[in-house]
Formats: sequence, C-alpha cells, structure tokens
Amino acid sequence: MDWLREHPEVKTFRVAAADLNGVARGKRIPARFTQKLMSEGTRFPFSVMNLDIWGEDVEDSPLVFESGDPDGLLLPTDRGFLPMPWLDAPTALLPIWMFHLDGRPYLGDPRQALAAVVDRYKAAGLTPVVATELEFFLIDDSGKTLRVPPSPRSGKRRTGGEVLSLRALDAFDRFFTALYDACEAMDIPADTAISEAGPGQFEINLMHQADPLKAADDTWLFKMLVKGLARAHGFAASFMAKPYGAWPGNGMHTHFSILDKNGANIFNDGSDKGSDRLRHAVGGILKAMPGSTLVFAPHANSYDRLVPDAHAPTGIGWAYENRTAAIRIPASGPAARRIEHRVAGGDVNPYLMISAILGAALIGLEDQTPAPAPFHGNAYQQNLPQLPANWGDAIEAFANCEITKRIFPEELIRTFLMTKRQELHYMAELSEAEQVELYLDTV
Repeated sequence: MDWLREHPEVKTFRVAAADLNGVARGKRIPARFTQKLMSEGTRFPFSVMNLDIWGEDVEDSPLVFESGDPDGLLLPTDRGFLPMPWLDAPTALLPIWMFHLDGRPYLGDPRQALAAVVDRYKAAGLTPVVATELEFFLIDDSGKTLRVPPSPRSGKRRTGGEVLSLRALDAFDRFFTALYDACEAMDIPADTAISEAGPGQFEINLMHQADPLKAADDTWLFKMLVKGLARAHGFAASFMAKPYGAWPGNGMHTHFSILDKNGANIFNDGSDKGSDRLRHAVGGILKAMPGSTLVFAPHANSYDRLVPDAHAPTGIGWAYENRTAAIRIPASGPAARRIEHRVAGGDVNPYLMISAILGAALIGLEDQTPAPAPFHGNAYQQNLPQLPANWGDAIEAFANCEITKRIFPEELIRTFLMTKRQELHYMAELSEAEQVELYLDTV
C-alpha cells in the first residue's frame, strides 16, 4: 500500500500467480480497488493453476467439471507491489498465491510446495542459501526464421556466439541498462552479466540469499521482466531450452549451501572437499535426479538441450570444478562451499525447480545417503547412469519416483502429471516450427 501511495501515477495493477508451467496467471485491477484486494484477496478457479502450456483446461481434471470448477482464494505474498517498467502506462504488479477459502494453503500451487520444503528445513534448524544463474537469447522473431536482433548501436547482427565478449554486451547496452534499472526498482538482485556461447545469448546471475522463496520469486519475476522489456525494445527474449538447433541451449543453474542454527555452513569442514553432509546432500540429489528430470526439463523442447557434447548434462554424476557434471562443486574458500545443480533448462518453473533440488538434498541429509565417487574428466565419456532421454520417459520416471513423493504434495504430483501427459499427447501434432512459436514467449 505504501508503494502505491508513493506512486499516484499508477492507475492499474496486475495480480499474478505462477501456474505449474511458471506462466503468470492473474487479473488487471483498477488502483482504486486496492484496499478491497488487500483485505479480501481475489479469487479464481483452482484449475487455473494447472492449465496446459496453451492455457487450456486439462481434460478429465478433477478440478474442473467433476468438482464444479470451484474458486480458490488468492492472497498477496509478502513481496508487495512492484513496478512493471516494460509497460507503456505506469503499472504495478502484486504477486499472489493460492489458498482454500478456509485459509489452508492450496497444495497444487508451486509456491506453496516450495514453502513446505522451506518449513521442513526450518524444523531441522537449517536455512538454505540459494542463487540462480539464468541464460536467455535476444531474438528477432519478426521473419520466418529466428535471428539475432540488430544492435541498436551499430545496426549489425551477430552471426555467432562470442563467449565473454564485451562487444556483444555493449551492442545491447540500452537494453541491459534498462534491465538493471528495472531490477533495482523491483528488488531483484541481478549481479554479473556475460555474453554466452550462442548468438544473442546472455547470462545474468542473481545473488545468493538465505530465503529460498524470495530467490524463486526473483527468478520468476526476472524472467517476466526480461521478456517484457525485450518486447518494449523491439525484439524478443526467450528462456526456452533450445531455440536454435545448432547452438547451445539455455540453462538455469542453481547454487546453494545450507546454514545451521548458528549460521555456519554445514558443507564446510575446513577442507577442499567439503563435509560428509555435503556428500549426503549430493547423494540425495543424484538419487532423486531420474525422477525429478521432468521438473528440470518440463517441455518437449527441453530434451533438445539435454544431448551429449552440448554444454548440458546427460549423465547422473558429480565432480569438483567440472562444468560437464550434472552436479558441480565449484572451487571456493571453505566457508563458501556450495553445490551447483546444472541440469535445469531456462524453461523451468523456478518454484518447482528449487523445491526439487532442496527437497532431494534434505532427504539426502535425513537418510545420510552416500554419494558415489566423484568422477574426473569429461562426463560425456564416463560410464554414468543417464537422465531420461525423452519427455515420455521423464513423465513416467516422475510418476514412479518414491523420492518425488517425499518432496511434493500428492495433489501437485497428480495435477502436474495430468498437465504433462496432455501436453505430450497434443504436442505430437505440432511441427518443430510450431513448437518454437509456442515456447518462445511462453516459458
């Protein structure tokens, strides 16, 4: 409310929640009705949280005709109002999440799933510290084929990737300056930006923070911001896993450590290798990885990224300071010892992704799951167990994974599976070009 009072130029705001695909679902509301929204919340059907990627109802979902398509209660998160600088008119965004009408959390809401995982850490006297790294492409999609947008500075287009190229970054300096200004206004802790391996591909890191819910919020909001701001600058931005067949895809790497009740990093034992508890967390993550691949690669296009020799992991293994590994332990001082999870694509729902990673790590700690020996060298040349190779296999692995059932609520598992099975069925009718058109802006 204070933010809106300080910005009387804002005449409308949006309320938005993340559905199972991470798509923002919500409403436009005139600012004069703010007080009613803040005191009473708003409502929309439970079924909205598990629409398919086209925004359609899931057939035979118990949330639709069987139950009468009832409403849930949407209440503001503690984020408050945020500016939406990619729109022409001054506008605010209010993030919300779903509850039952009696106030119980709706367990099919991905943000509620992450909150439940965080509560389990709190009960154990532990606090995860989380950061994400997001890769995306800037794309001119105005023609029949995707191309790099012309630089606003030179009018030229890049024809290839330029890793860590300042020239490539500076070619879109106006966009990145606007992006960092917007992140500051939205309290998104955007840190370093680099040019990546694909044409028009970039990566921005979000800073570590001891609040996994805010880390997931920031990641979700950042994706929304980048896509909206790019359109305002005359081109597209996409987090889809593999927009170009000949170039590396978009990943979303997650770094995390865990603090005990005294604020000490439980992965640190003073050595370069880290503690037994680090290895237990790694063991839990690796054990859960086949079943949780659907979370990290939730779409048909996701599996075009997860192929050998394409800078994305295919084997289930871990290593120290090795970017071919699914799980990397980066070089650092002992106090900063952490785990980097490298499987997820940029197309994920960050609430589900962070839930899957932190949930599996906690199970590893609880069960004292042993980690296999770390490997050395090129992961693609190791004899490692493999991730599910295609979308259908990943769906069935998720359905049959006992660890998944210890991380996610039964209702979310059921609705997520119904959503993905419907998408798998109808995606077979689409050409590759139609899939790109679908995913480019959506994910």
